[in-house]
Amino acid sequence: MLALDLDGKTAVVTGGVRGVGLGISRAFLEAGAEVVAVARREPGRLPEAGGRTARFVPLDVRDPAAAEAFFASLGRVDVLVNNAGGTPFLPAAEGEARTHARIIELNLTSALVMSRAAHAVMAGAGGSIINIGSVSGTRPSPGTAAYGAAKAGLDSLTASLAVEWAPAIRVNAVTLGMVRTERSHLHYGDEDGVAAVARTVPLGRLAEPADVGAACVFLASDLAAYVSGSSLLLHGGGERPAFLDAATANREADRRAGRQAPTERTERP
Repeated sequence: MLALDLDGKTAVVTGGVRGVGLGISRAFLEAGAEVVAVARREPGRLPEAGGRTARFVPLDVRDPAAAEAFFASLGRVDVLVNNAGGTPFLPAAEGEARTHARIIELNLTSALVMSRAAHAVMAGAGGSIINIGSVSGTRPSPGTAAYGAAKAGLDSLTASLAVEWAPAIRVNAVTLGMVRTERSHLHYGDEDGVAAVARTVPLGRLAEPADVGAACVFLASDLAAYVSGSSLLLHGGGERPAFLDAATANREADRRAGRQAPTERTERP
């Protein structure tokens, strides 16, 4: 029977104690899974939902030896969500070269490191790996070029691992647009700024971490049993093309000036 019930499953969520990762951890707990949240620093409070609490393990997800030891200690893993990542605003010509390299390590290399380590314990019984991507990897990402490049690479990694590790392990990605977290003010400003940004999204709001969690639970569940090598776009309909706003503003200016806007004529055969 197809179901979203993950009772008895073990899910590892990297960066699973804050922001998007916290929403993912809570969603898996609600679905009945045992959740192991990993991050470099222990949170003040562990993720809780569905009457259960996640377990926390400190881990540098970029360290292959540490990742291998971590998965070996668990014994069984059914789901890995590679969520750890992020970036400051840093134009490509500024800052230290090593800073840009570390952004790529966190957002791309860590997913390969953790996936390889998970493969060692998943290959027998099977499992699901979910990579958290970004629309920054599908379009220009000025000011966060290294991040965008890493997320583009993550899409390629997802597709390749889905082929290499089938049929035992399904590998998918969730490609995020803008998500509202406790750090949204760093990117969008105060509540007015968040509201202004939300108006650019067709669905009229930013995603919530719970939205991301729900998508991940779906991909890990029996409902997605034939889904692998895919990227689920979670962006509320995307971004309104800038040329539409420019064209609308131009037509409005013509109307106010009493000018007749040119009309397009379609010839019929």
